[in-house]
Parts: sequence; structure tokens; C-alpha cells
Amino acid sequence: MTTRATFAENPWTAIRDAIVSGKPVVAILPCGATEAHGPHLPLNTDVIISESMAVVAVPLLHARGYAAAILPPLAYMPANYAEAFAGTITIGAATAKALILDIARSLKAQGVACLALANSHFDPANVAVLREASKEVAELGLPVAFPDFTRRKLAQTLTEEFQSGACHAGQYETSLVMAARPDLVDEAARRTLSDNPSSLTEAFAKGARTFHDAGGPDAYFGYPRNATAEEGMRSYAIMAEALVAAVKGALG
Repeated sequence: MTTRATFAENPWTAIRDAIVSGKPVVAILPCGATEAHGPHLPLNTDVIISESMAVVAVPLLHARGYAAAILPPLAYMPANYAEAFAGTITIGAATAKALILDIARSLKAQGVACLALANSHFDPANVAVLREASKEVAELGLPVAFPDFTRRKLAQTLTEEFQSGACHAGQYETSLVMAARPDLVDEAARRTLSDNPSSLTEAFAKGARTFHDAGGPDAYFGYPRNATAEEGMRSYAIMAEALVAAVKGALG
């Protein structure tokens, strides 16, 4: 696509022309949430990360012969673990899946070649929705690219903190927001935060159902004081390449 990479900023004629251009059109859907991310990061942290992953992926997709555009993001998804914190807005799994399926049906009807899900919101309920939706969208006949970073193979490509599971609003996510939207990071708050090595993945496995239960009374896990924008850029590059690989795998 030679027009704007943000899908909704194009006139309808640009989308039409891209679809008939002969290049496979990839629509990237950033999946995030509106939920607490410590006292130093914004509620839309996951949206920022997912959109930024998509932004880095678009030129890579263009270089490989695809047309690509970034859909308006999903800012409301299941966020049960954070719902006790002010500002968190969680929706039901059925609602979230129905929305994704309706988006997919509309894209397929227009001739879009692939729906790519760029996700950075790892609440177990949300990951389950995306896995189920991916399967059902594919059954509709629309190829789906979903690099699931909770799977071991992809998780191992990311940072040590991410792999530890102590990575909600910690060094990993804070670095990503610092790289994309440093103006939204409360640096004064970040520098005062203590390390929190509690692993969310271990807590989930033991039956924790809230951030409080998992050992995160301030809605963060990990080492936010160690975050750097440079680390964030390295992570975006890895995540974008995974998204491109998933598109290639979906389209063959």
C-alpha cells in the first residue's frame, strides 16, 4: 500500500485500490487493553505497544511484497486480573471474540488477504480469546497471523524479564513505552519503584486470579527502574519480525 499505513486515515478509494493492486493486503489489528500498569505507565500501555509493533512491521511487510495497513486498535479486552484497580475496563470474552469475528468477516468480504493480530496484552483470558478467534477466523476462510508471545518458542526471543513472567509494567514493558511514547512515562514515579520479582506466570499456575493475589499490589511486576528506550527498540524489532513471519506463514 502506497497510502497511509494507518487504515482509518485513508479514504475508502485508497483501500479499494490496494485490494485490487495484485499485492496481498494485510490488515494488522493491534490488540491491547485499558488497564492498570503500575503508578508510572499509562492505562493504554498495551495499546501503545501493540500499535508500535505494527508500525515497525509495516515497512518490513512492504519490503516483502505485501500491502499493509494498521486497523484502529482494540482498546477494550478481557482484563480480569487488573479489574480491582481504578481505570481498568474489562469486557467479556464472548464480546471480545464476537468483535474480532465481525471485523474479520468485513475484511474478508472486501478482499483483504490476511488479518494479523499484534497483541501485547497477556491476561490469560485475553490470550484465550485471541487463540479461539484466530481458529474461527481461519475457518471463515480468512488467513490469520497471530504471533503468540506466550508460546515458549516466541517467548524465548524476548528479554530475560519477559521470560521470567515478572513483566507487567516492569523493565520489558516500560522500555517499550519509553521507546514509543516517553512523554507518557512518569519518570519521577518510575525511579522510586522497588523491584518486584514476583512471576505472574508462576502465580497464574498456582491459581492466582488478581494482581494482588499474584504479588503486585501496585499493578506492576519486574524491574521498571532498569528500563531503557534502547531495550524497547530492540524488542520492537524482534516482535515486528515475528509478526512478519506469522503473515508469511499464514499466506504461504
